[in-house]
Amino acid sequence: MTRILQDYRYYLRMERSLSPNTVEAYGRDVEEFLEAVEVEPRAVRSDDVERYLASRTKLSKRSQARLLSSLRSFFDWLVLEGERPDNPCELIGAPKLGRYLPAVLSVEEVTAILESVDTSHGNWTALRDRAILEILYGCGLRVSEACGLLISHVYLKEGFVRVVGKGNKERLVPLGEMAADAFSAYLEARPEAAEPAFDDVAFLNKNGRPLSRVAIFNLVKAQALKAGVNKEISPHTFRHSFATHLIENGADLRVVQEMLGHESILTTEIYTHIDTATWQAEVLSHHPRR
Repeated sequence: MTRILQDYRYYLRMERSLSPNTVEAYGRDVEEFLEAVEVEPRAVRSDDVERYLASRTKLSKRSQARLLSSLRSFFDWLVLEGERPDNPCELIGAPKLGRYLPAVLSVEEVTAILESVDTSHGNWTALRDRAILEILYGCGLRVSEACGLLISHVYLKEGFVRVVGKGNKERLVPLGEMAADAFSAYLEARPEAAEPAFDDVAFLNKNGRPLSRVAIFNLVKAQALKAGVNKEISPHTFRHSFATHLIENGADLRVVQEMLGHESILTTEIYTHIDTATWQAEVLSHHPRR
């Protein structure tokens, strides 16, 4: 089993070019399933999968759907490798999910969070934090993209950023003046990296090494609290807000899709529903017969 799981993870990483986090999640889902059912992968049947899914009662519908997706992917791979004639997940339906509307900040809330970082003393970590927040919102980056951002991929004079996203796919995103100014101010104060390998990494921690995802999550939560924004937010909230504000102000859906790096425009379409949900709630809250 260990060898099969190693080969499966290698396939996800090298052939499907999935992110390390996705590879880890899929691999963990499959490993837990095989340990629970105690059936050799080539002998797993549909009812084994159905019983296992039914036993995971504490999972949300979204988590159940992701688990089924992990198992489907694994058995598809076994079929591809000639280890099985069929996929036992083929006829198992995923739970129906309601449309997910992510949390979005207002322009005023974004401004409050950005301005909550005190850069008046020229402290390099404060300048770094402001630059991170400006780029998360100004360019709609994923947290992994912000962590992996290279200085050589930020073109200040030309006004754009080259982003390496999911599956190592590259895209160009315009860089606004405020984000460019914040990044430029940070670069002037940025200390030397701990190792030559990190010289081109944009955002460093106090030890001169690349800043982690957890550090950026903590930064966002701390500054939101400091700004008095009482919402459950994460770095991804800035990405959601970036897209929503663009669409609210008339940006073309295809342009937003390109900037976010979405493969399907259906993924980007969610942001049109956020806007609809906002005005619907506003109307109903003031209607005399709500």
